[in-house]
Amino acid sequence: ALAGSACIITACWRVWGAPLAVCGIIALVYFYTGHYWPWLFETAPVEFVESAEDLWFNQNDGVLGNILGIMIYTVFPFVLLGTMLERTGGGRSLIKIAFHLTRRYRGGPAHAAIIASSLFGTMSGGAVTNVVGTGVITIPMIKRRGFDPSFAGGVEATASCGGQIMPPIMGAAALVMADFTGISYLTIIVAALVPALAYYASLFVSVIFEARRLGVTAVPDVDEGMAVRTQDFINLVMIVVPVTTVVLALSNGLSPAGSGLMALFILVPLTFFNPEIRRDPLKILVALSRGGQQFARLMMAIGVVGVIVAVLGATGLPNDFAQLAARATDSWLLLTLLLAMASALLLGMGMPTLPAYLTIILIMGPSLQQFGLAVLTAHMFVFYYGVASSITPPVAIAAYAAASISGSPPLKTAVMAIRIGVVKFVIPFVFAYYPILLIVEESGVAFDTLSFTSIIIRLLLAIYLLASAVSAFDVRQLPVWEIASRVVLAGLVLYVEPTLHWPATVAALGFLTWHYMQFRQMPERGAA
Repeated sequence: ALAGSACIITACWRVWGAPLAVCGIIALVYFYTGHYWPWLFETAPVEFVESAEDLWFNQNDGVLGNILGIMIYTVFPFVLLGTMLERTGGGRSLIKIAFHLTRRYRGGPAHAAIIASSLFGTMSGGAVTNVVGTGVITIPMIKRRGFDPSFAGGVEATASCGGQIMPPIMGAAALVMADFTGISYLTIIVAALVPALAYYASLFVSVIFEARRLGVTAVPDVDEGMAVRTQDFINLVMIVVPVTTVVLALSNGLSPAGSGLMALFILVPLTFFNPEIRRDPLKILVALSRGGQQFARLMMAIGVVGVIVAVLGATGLPNDFAQLAARATDSWLLLTLLLAMASALLLGMGMPTLPAYLTIILIMGPSLQQFGLAVLTAHMFVFYYGVASSITPPVAIAAYAAASISGSPPLKTAVMAIRIGVVKFVIPFVFAYYPILLIVEESGVAFDTLSFTSIIIRLLLAIYLLASAVSAFDVRQLPVWEIASRVVLAGLVLYVEPTLHWPATVAALGFLTWHYMQFRQMPERGAA
């Protein structure tokens, strides 16, 4: 058992780097030495021979436990579906059409990158895969439009990692969440829709402010390689039909795995609409083999997560931690949410979203639920920060991948990605305090149109305030006092107490109206 665990940890270290592997090593050391540890971490002595069962399969935990079953029976079909959608022509056509739709906006290529990455990312389910797949096309075009290389890389990185929170597929983590929580996959993708749309709306607004600041004008890109042809619309069928199949199959009661397989079986004959596939059908096998490689890499990380889950289950540490957190925070939800956020960001650095999400929810989930968060809300909260960790320094893996394409300093690109995607760090707190944003009963509150409309209006206003504040530009360059005022107003607008957030909303609208009326006649930088 220990030799097998050592092999899994070694393979994970070679493929994904040190962070997750080190967590696995610490878990193993703790498992066998826990009775020597102090305070909360002290455990009962472990029987050495019987511990093999705990590590591998006892109580449906461990390397061969429930999570491995979810990966094989549920996630694998969607990994194959994602790689097929990427590599059979539909992905590039999607990017070209996104550029075509946004060509008249002065943010042009940056807006196109956001659209393409959101749709491409929901299929691929991986931030780095998304950056590499779309960034090689989008980043050079964003730079040609006049944006800074770090901004070009930051837009692509933050849009790409957001693909994992965009329905209807959302990558592997949402599938695991469905089986892990017992909540239907269809319910999870419905719950994820409004926060994901709010996040991508914030990216659009950030690009608008940056374009204003730089004086970028709407000049259609003349790259002949991005011209949309009839074949691109035909290729788009390869994306629309399988994704629609998944949604319809889920709506009619099929399991996620059955829905994914049905979409995959439909996609294979559709690929022959692409003349490139007709000329070389072996590309289908190459795409499937890439899916197998991607799944194998993911399984190396999941094996280590299995070891960590086994140790947590055998020692009961999460429940002890939940009780301690409840006492230490004195029933203060905000402090526990901040702790969960920090844990997810730290643990998620340099590792895939899925193992980061699983590890943190196992440790922090009981604490979050003790404060009244519904199971779905708690899982979505941790999931969001597991996704956000891919753009968080110092190990901002998606930002570094984008920096290698844009030619900008990696750390500067990561900081820019955070600046552009700052709303991603805010939205989980919003739906933690306003679970009605998730629009499903499993969020813990019944849907109410008036309450939902109220928080949507205030959230959009807060997005505008925050996006303009981090860009330091609206109609004109913002002084420090105005930046600070916008940040404070954004926080007050989202505050849960109506006697505070409604006056703040009125004040924010008045403040923005004053700014627009006062400075609208000023010529923008770069204007003719």
